[in-house]
Amino acid sequence: MAGASIRPLGDKVLVKRLEAEEMTAGGIVLPDSAREKPKRGQVLSVGEGKLLDSGDRKALQVRKGDQVMFTSYAGTEIKVNGEEMIIMDESDILAVLE
Repeated sequence: MAGASIRPLGDKVLVKRLEAEEMTAGGIVLPDSAREKPKRGQVLSVGEGKLLDSGDRKALQVRKGDQVMFTSYAGTEIKVNGEEMIIMDESDILAVLE
């Protein structure tokens, strides 16, 4: 998918996972294999919104650039131009970090 861009459909959101913590609160440096995948990321792109029975679209609550927290098993991991991203339903997002 060289040079490809992703445009989520409906109520889907494209998120880039933020980097995992390299150190514990106690100061122990963690190797890559011991790091938990972070459940935080930055919204790269959003769909047009959920299609309602009336034919209208309900706008999403998140916007491009928002930093968000999401569920452990959210979405589908994809790789675009060598970068790992997740495409998920807006309902997988738990909160916007402000």
